[in-house]
Amino acid sequence: MEAKLVEEVPREAGWRFEPKWDGFRCLAFRAGDEVALRAKSGKPLDRFFPDVVEALKALPVERFVLDGELTIEVDGRLSFEALQMRLHPAESRVRKLAAEQPATLTLFDCLLDGKGRSLLDAPLSTRREELEALFKRFKGAEVMGLSPYTEDRDQACRWLDEAGFVMDGVVAKRADGPYAPGERAMLKIKKIRTADCVVGGFRYQQGTKQVGSLLLGLYGDDGKLHHVGFTSTITNAERAELTKRLEAVRGEGFSGDAPGGPSRWSTERTGEWVALKPELVVEVRYDQVTGGRFRHGTRLVRWRPDKAPRQCTFEQIRPPA
Repeated sequence: MEAKLVEEVPREAGWRFEPKWDGFRCLAFRAGDEVALRAKSGKPLDRFFPDVVEALKALPVERFVLDGELTIEVDGRLSFEALQMRLHPAESRVRKLAAEQPATLTLFDCLLDGKGRSLLDAPLSTRREELEALFKRFKGAEVMGLSPYTEDRDQACRWLDEAGFVMDGVVAKRADGPYAPGERAMLKIKKIRTADCVVGGFRYQQGTKQVGSLLLGLYGDDGKLHHVGFTSTITNAERAELTKRLEAVRGEGFSGDAPGGPSRWSTERTGEWVALKPELVVEVRYDQVTGGRFRHGTRLVRWRPDKAPRQCTFEQIRPPA
């Protein structure tokens, strides 16, 4: 079951709220000695999370289908970067990572109970009762977690205030709603934040000599300007004039981490970029930070001629204590 993005936590009665965990969505299947992990896309995750597969096989319940989120905690925080590292082609590397940084499956729904009964048509309130009963039978297995929920909107809003650092947002589900595979029957709310960034470079739009995206940087504790992401929300009407403005300040670019060149994920064209003097500042909107970088493309809010480039530091995007 999927979720539709909305701007605010719903106010009407009948909703249940859960944290939206910063991990990989996962369906976990068990039938006797057979265990399968499936991503939201339907692709298998078994080979990347052998620690979770073995733990599920060791549980005292031999039949279930559960919906949850795979997460990895590093230094007391959930690390999406550690999850991405698991998607490695070498089995030896995956098993080494699994031993060093074991994953957790945080559960929030039960689709097939321990007796083999389908719960797809049951309301969420019933499915949650069955999930909690099943979780008790797992007897504190470290690999399993039980996601909290609340019907208190104020609590949901407090969770949302932590989103972007501790979690990925808040999910709202109808307490009386069935599990609807493939449908956007849930709501998700994300915390949108802003940051002031230095424009350390740009890329031309494909097939043109006009700007396509701005490359963003922040100053680190080492005093260097590090690449942290991009924004491509530039209107066609402003491209020509903006291109002239940018080409007039060609310069040294990023003094720290720079945009990467071609890789197995990018073409030679996407590796090409034009370095700029660190003089221009923009405010951008972002939703999530991973490994000191914006995980997704950001949205340009406005130019900040009033802001000194050296004021654009990582402090803006660091998680709270």
